[in-house]
Amino acid sequence: MNTVKVAGQLVTPNKIICIGRNYAAHIAELGNETPSEMLLFTKPNSAISEQLNSQHNQDTLHFETELCFIVKNNQLSAVGLGLDLTKRAVQTHLKTKGLPWERAKAFDGSALFSEFVAITDEQQLFSFTLTIDGCIQQQGDSKLMIHKAEDILAEISQFMSLQDGDIIMTGTPAGVGEVSKGKTFNAQLYLGSELLLEQHWLAN
Repeated sequence: MNTVKVAGQLVTPNKIICIGRNYAAHIAELGNETPSEMLLFTKPNSAISEQLNSQHNQDTLHFETELCFIVKNNQLSAVGLGLDLTKRAVQTHLKTKGLPWERAKAFDGSALFSEFVAITDEQQLFSFTLTIDGCIQQQGDSKLMIHKAEDILAEISQFMSLQDGDIIMTGTPAGVGEVSKGKTFNAQLYLGSELLLEQHWLAN
């Protein structure tokens, strides 16, 4: 089983629950409709990886930077950043056929995470930035999320048991794009003006 780091300790998530279409600007850039209810999908533990790949089984991958939370005792106990990797062409095909997204979203290596930092208040205001080779690519802010973190937790808990270590990915802002081999990805997470953490990935 794959692990992530929470305050320096290794934790084994059982599953990852992802929120789709949670930023208006990202919905617009992909030409999607705003869903009438929260859009949820899952990734298995096997999706977790430390290596940022540009392809999987010859399919091109696209990155989506997301604010993420670790669940403990049915509460959001730690915060970090993640990359949700997507086979965009495969996803588009599946959507046109009305089929599930697992082939495009839940493949091995489709989820990368920074270390997680413990929090005491899930309603704190977080922001994050992704740069690629030093150029700003994505900027997110919890104030801009359609569904806030505490509401996401409540919604999931209505129909799914959450185990300690499970991860919630809260959706991506505008600026998603193709992973290019050799590019350096740098993600920064802020609480107000305070830099909480920074994570680097080199695309393979």
